[in-house]
Amino acid sequence: MVVARTGWSNISIMGVRHHSTEDYLEALYFLAFPIGEYGPIASRGPAPAARVAEMLGVSPATASEMMSRLEHDGLVSRATGKPVLTDAGRTEAERVVRNHRIIERFLTDFMGYTPAESHEHADAMGDAFDDEMVARLADRLGHPDRCPHGWPIDTAFEQAENRDLRALCDIDAPARVVIVRLAEHDTDLLNWFYDSSLAPGTELEITAHTPATGQRTISHNGSTREISDIAAAGLYVRVA
Repeated sequence: MVVARTGWSNISIMGVRHHSTEDYLEALYFLAFPIGEYGPIASRGPAPAARVAEMLGVSPATASEMMSRLEHDGLVSRATGKPVLTDAGRTEAERVVRNHRIIERFLTDFMGYTPAESHEHADAMGDAFDDEMVARLADRLGHPDRCPHGWPIDTAFEQAENRDLRALCDIDAPARVVIVRLAEHDTDLLNWFYDSSLAPGTELEITAHTPATGQRTISHNGSTREISDIAAAGLYVRVA
């Protein structure tokens, strides 16, 4: 699955995308705790800079340069030749992820943005909120358990829950599942999930799978439709 992400936070100047340190830490976080489309990377060891570059839509040279900066700051180690988060880097990455998810809930619960819109705007707003501001948002929100797309605010709980979830593309028919999380790497795909009523909490029945065409037939809300394996890779489900 192509994972170049349109929604990762960045500043655009004269059409050039500039990713922040937090973007790289977030990318490394998802590769450190793989699920669904990121799963295969776990069997190959730490994520290479090229994989991070693919996720952020930058050149491998640009990603490698940022890895050097993160290594200098003690957030990444390349002792094995591949970048991995240090303990300090993991702590910082988890802070970034938690703050992002709380800001998403603020945007949906208080500002009236749709769940899909909240992800893109939270990316852009992340640097505008310090930890104290995010903590106040969490208080006002009543300390929600999950972001609008089903990802736990508590990263430790998220990592434990990963063991119970599977990507829809990895489940054979027939089966009944419940959507728990939606992949956020691609804004267009995230919008398609919501337009197709494939939101967290939705129950699905997988009735058929055609490997030759890479399509699954699913039934939900009284309707039947086809979903590609590419899209199904972004739906993280629990078998009912």
